[in-house]
Amino acid sequence: MFVGEYQHSLDEKGRVILPARFRDQLAAGAFVTTELDGCLSVWAPEDFEMRAQEVRERARTSAAGRQVARAFFAGTVDGTPDKQGRVVIPQSLRSFAAIEREVTITGQFDHIEIWDATRWREEKARGDRGLAAGGDA
Repeated sequence: MFVGEYQHSLDEKGRVILPARFRDQLAAGAFVTTELDGCLSVWAPEDFEMRAQEVRERARTSAAGRQVARAFFAGTVDGTPDKQGRVVIPQSLRSFAAIEREVTITGQFDHIEIWDATRWREEKARGDRGLAAGGDA
């Protein structure tokens, strides 16, 4: 299970270090993908398989679903952390998520999200307002 919020920076090679508490769960492999709302996601293989099935099912029902599936699968890369816990974020994925240097890594129960730090603060503020107003949590 992935939970929590962590601040990190990309290094000069476009790598980000994942929080130590997440690394064991990704030791068998991981995938970095584009995600809804303009962030990136890191998935363990078994959870990526479930997410991939969802995307494939939508692709079977509409042209828009096929376009999303093409972008999703074409943009997916190996995200297995190296021995120092770093994951390479290719330029194409950094561009998608508007990531320059500072990132926020959040646990989302079955996956990790990587956000540009400024965009995350905005997204979190919207979520906090929703929670304060009694929205679904």
